[in-house]
Amino acid sequence: MKVPLEDKLNQLSAYGQFLSDGGADFFDLACEPGPRTWIMPQLEKVIQNCSRCPLGQFRSKAVPGEGNWRAELMFVGEAPGADEDKQGRPFVGRAGQLLTKIIEAMTFKREEVYITNVVKCRPPENRTPQPEEIDQCAPFLKLQIRVVKPRVIVALGKVAADFFIPGNLSMGQLRGSFFSYEGIPVMPTYHPSFVLRNEARREIKRQVWQDMQKVMELLKRR
Repeated sequence: MKVPLEDKLNQLSAYGQFLSDGGADFFDLACEPGPRTWIMPQLEKVIQNCSRCPLGQFRSKAVPGEGNWRAELMFVGEAPGADEDKQGRPFVGRAGQLLTKIIEAMTFKREEVYITNVVKCRPPENRTPQPEEIDQCAPFLKLQIRVVKPRVIVALGKVAADFFIPGNLSMGQLRGSFFSYEGIPVMPTYHPSFVLRNEARREIKRQVWQDMQKVMELLKRR
């Protein structure tokens, strides 16, 4: 039995209020693929109007994420930067241009994957998000993952890697191996901005590409 659209929107509105009140994830998305078409746009509105942590006071635009809501491949970064804050889109600056090249080298188009961040608003001066900011944004990312249901997640950088794989391991120790998040394989790799800051270190680029080749092999995408 299909749920009327109005009822679905009411459910999401209640869910958005629940998130805003600091609650935990409770909405069951396992029933059908249809919820993607109505939850994601509404979730984006919730994120764009979010004031759950102080970052909302400093942003120009929140950056929910973008791409294919049925993507088999999902990229998760740290937080928006200055360019993303202005445009409300993820990975549109120099690091984003490099990520797009990586995606295309993997034989995907950018619009075929889903791209988002752990934290949806830009931290002042691009500082590392604080634990409480990550905690406040976590329900949004968890819901995005449950809606998209990717076959593989690529965690870009230490903040994203720590979200999926809590612990004290360095990126050098984490990258190159698959981990699991709610049954989904997660590949940690270096953030594109780290690659750009270390352009002279060719081994960094090589390691990122090795990681992506493992992702492609898992997806059988060559």
